[in-house]
Amino acid sequence: MASISFRHVTKTYPGNVTVVPDLNLEIQDKEFVILVGPSGCGKSTTLRMIAGLEDISSGELYIGDRVVNDVAPKDRNIAMVFQNYALYPHMTVYKNIAFGLIQQKVPKDEIDRRVHEAAKALDLEHLLNRKPKALSGGQRQRVALGRAMVRNPAVFLLDEPLSNLDAKLRTAMRAEISRLHKRLQTTFVYVTHDQTEAMTMGDRIVVMKDGIIQQNDTPQTLYDYPCNLFVAGFIGSPQMNFLDAVIEEQGGTYTARVCGKSVALPERMGEKLAAYVGKNVTLGIRPEDIEASVAADPKALESTVEIAELMGAEINLHLNCQGSKVVVRAPSTFTGREGDTASLTLKSEKIHLFDKETEAAIAH
Repeated sequence: MASISFRHVTKTYPGNVTVVPDLNLEIQDKEFVILVGPSGCGKSTTLRMIAGLEDISSGELYIGDRVVNDVAPKDRNIAMVFQNYALYPHMTVYKNIAFGLIQQKVPKDEIDRRVHEAAKALDLEHLLNRKPKALSGGQRQRVALGRAMVRNPAVFLLDEPLSNLDAKLRTAMRAEISRLHKRLQTTFVYVTHDQTEAMTMGDRIVVMKDGIIQQNDTPQTLYDYPCNLFVAGFIGSPQMNFLDAVIEEQGGTYTARVCGKSVALPERMGEKLAAYVGKNVTLGIRPEDIEASVAADPKALESTVEIAELMGAEINLHLNCQGSKVVVRAPSTFTGREGDTASLTLKSEKIHLFDKETEAAIAH
């Protein structure tokens, strides 16, 4: 059993600097949970508290049914994979993978079996006699994973393990780590600031800001129903567009006044909008939920193309709409180019509305 439970955990550094003010989080056995957020949000500190590399200021941390606040890292049955791989440069791949087992005085034949088993799973068998300097970044990262694997830990902790790799290798290693989790059936806790990694790998994503959990849910729910402006802007690439809007109502039908035009709102939002009529709100819409056309349309939002980024099958259009910056993900067949006028139509079913003052979601 390798569930993890934070119960009112705080972390305060000397000088009364509180990084994690009151953390309550349950991670289930065999779950793959991603901690995500901007630099300094407390996600790595949270991971290091699980590992025992950071002391807990107050509260209780459970691994399984055991309180581990005062348990040494070596006795927690966890394995950690770091951003910089942390390999021993003078040792071969074989000895790097075997190092923890040698320290535990595991019998030699058992060490050999586990090392070769991990090397086979990670396609490292032909590299066992090499030293780290003769390996690529991706190979070094696989060695670091192998060293964690052979210990058969109850919990895998991964601290931004792919941030030093190039884009192509990151994509390949994301799939590698996901496969590894399915094969090992072990609890994984993974820290990243890359929301693409979070969306593609985790069973559940925990979005953090200033040491506080903003939202804790499945990737799809976070994407479709962000609880506030911060989560809405953090999850998704390119990020969600935010526009100033005023809620209007006529005959029980609600609309939003955006960039000088009236945009219909879904009927399901009705009851939630009654208190906002005549008030300023923030309208959120994702780049893929806006249709752009070079044809004039009196009902559409008028904008000017500033930059057109060809992405292959798509074009990311950066537009100016009445002084507001808007990004649209358009098909590669879109003919407008820089300086052209584009008509923008928002898919009303995909609109999100947020309170201007609290930044909390009003309706989706």
